[in-house]
Amino acid sequence: MEQYNLGVIGFSVTGCDTASMLQAIELSGVIAFALYGISRAHQKQMDLVGLFSVAFIVSFGGGTLRDLCLDRHPLFWIAHSHYVILIFALALLGSIRPHWVTRLEKYLAIPDALGLGLFSIAGAATALEADVPIVIAALLAVFTGTFGGVLGDVVCNEIPSLFRSSPMYASCAFVGAWLYLGLNWLNVTDSISLWIGVVTIALMRLAALRWNLRLPVASS
Repeated sequence: MEQYNLGVIGFSVTGCDTASMLQAIELSGVIAFALYGISRAHQKQMDLVGLFSVAFIVSFGGGTLRDLCLDRHPLFWIAHSHYVILIFALALLGSIRPHWVTRLEKYLAIPDALGLGLFSIAGAATALEADVPIVIAALLAVFTGTFGGVLGDVVCNEIPSLFRSSPMYASCAFVGAWLYLGLNWLNVTDSISLWIGVVTIALMRLAALRWNLRLPVASS
């Protein structure tokens, strides 16, 4: 049993099992965000290079920022180079079979919400392993879950939804991250706390899209 001390709060994590679960969550997040990125690029009528580039940026942007903040080397997608191959294969498939991508577009909210949940919780758990204060772990969870989407919007020549009035996004990641951290503090097993965090974030995001739930806008 490995112990991680976060400020004045101690967390206990089973190293081997957690590492396997985190890799599974990370891989699932890569696939979810890759599908989202490919669909966004297809909407902009991009070719194979564009599909791969947007999918790459959306899938790896948040995790790269997290790794740089934590001074983790090599970056997670370099350490797991098969992630890059997988994204290229998905982009190639999307380029060869564009009608498949068209069918996916009406379900675009699902990979977006899943990717947000998966990467946010992966970011929080990775931050715990780096022994950072709990508040920083929550912030890194948000960075990991949202920064790739911000970069993807910029590449697609759009104002990032994170920076304008839109259904809740970053706040979903923030709440879900704190739920995961709280369960971890209560010594709930990782196999439960990790997935509760992922599902909570994904469901919150889908609910925000379904009922147009937004944070109040500051007015003068």
